[in-house]
Amino acid sequence: MNRNLFFIAAALLLWGFGEGMFFNFVPIYLDVEFLLSKYEIGLILGAFGFSMAITHIPAGRMADRFGRRPLLWVAWVLGLVSTALMAFAQSLPLFLVGLFAYGLTAFVSSPLSSYVTAARGEIPVGTVLSLTTATFATGMVLGPVTGGWIGDHYGMRMSFYVAAFVFIFSNLFIFFIKRQPVDHQDPDAPPQSLRDNKGFITLMGVLAFAIFSMYLAQPLTPNFLEDVRGLSLSQTGWVFTAGALGNSLMAITLSRTNPRYGFLYAQGLVILFAAFIWKGSALPLLALGYFLLGGFRAGRPMALAQARDLVHDSQMGIAYGIMETISSIIFIITPPIAGYLFELDPMVVYPLAIAMIVVSIAVSSIFLPRKVVYA
Repeated sequence: MNRNLFFIAAALLLWGFGEGMFFNFVPIYLDVEFLLSKYEIGLILGAFGFSMAITHIPAGRMADRFGRRPLLWVAWVLGLVSTALMAFAQSLPLFLVGLFAYGLTAFVSSPLSSYVTAARGEIPVGTVLSLTTATFATGMVLGPVTGGWIGDHYGMRMSFYVAAFVFIFSNLFIFFIKRQPVDHQDPDAPPQSLRDNKGFITLMGVLAFAIFSMYLAQPLTPNFLEDVRGLSLSQTGWVFTAGALGNSLMAITLSRTNPRYGFLYAQGLVILFAAFIWKGSALPLLALGYFLLGGFRAGRPMALAQARDLVHDSQMGIAYGIMETISSIIFIITPPIAGYLFELDPMVVYPLAIAMIVVSIAVSSIFLPRKVVYA
């Protein structure tokens, strides 16, 4: 591993630990601290998804034109500042400013993915992207159980303070990475426009339906664990920790598979997540469900690896940005739907999600591109 990948791995490890302490608890925090309804929480999570969505394409284009390192630096600093703001916030409006600012840091996804893709050396694209995901997820293994323990003993607000402190050290590591040269197109032989790239367009359609199907059951599950299953914050923290461990192990496992098949396997794992949360009541079964949800995060590098084979080097940032924007749009529209369904019947979202993922697997099997345009 070269020095740049080492510093990125260290920064992601610490960031995963810090984010794990508070991020999954945000729906519960909005419920307990600000007394919001499930539908209102769903709307806020949808607005959070909007704050994620608006930055990806501009960030990907900027990464292609001006370089990736400055965008990584900005994202890390913004994440630290916004987390500190959430920690200090005593009112809902100020907390939401911090939360939505934290959502803006999602623009780091495409520059980060393109940075590690360019820095990978001889490592396959799917493998290096999966290992990046696994490093972040490994950091999250201890984050939720730590955050749950802190929440039970000192209040959930303290988790934000501790996370901000951890993010300081993550920032130190990311500032050690080196600048990369900008990839340029050959003006005499420009690459095919992404709008005319049928393989890439098909992949985007398949990706959108798959993400919606896999994400539908997720936004209000933390509230489901507390309200329906009656878990304490510490118990919920253990469940989230199992999920983080699953994120890491599934990413490592799927990194060794063909990205096309890995994306199908990932969807199958999310079916099992929904089934265990729906039918399980004991803590070990709920934790196993979240462990298998690791397939959702592991599916992302599988999709990115397929896109990388369909686009030119100079289009890598914008292509990744488009994919992240599609994901973020799904994160906007899905939470309000999940919140509405939760208020109708907390159970109904899980069999519905399972049915949709089954259809998505069939669609993916048929339409995922097979032809490689760019090596």
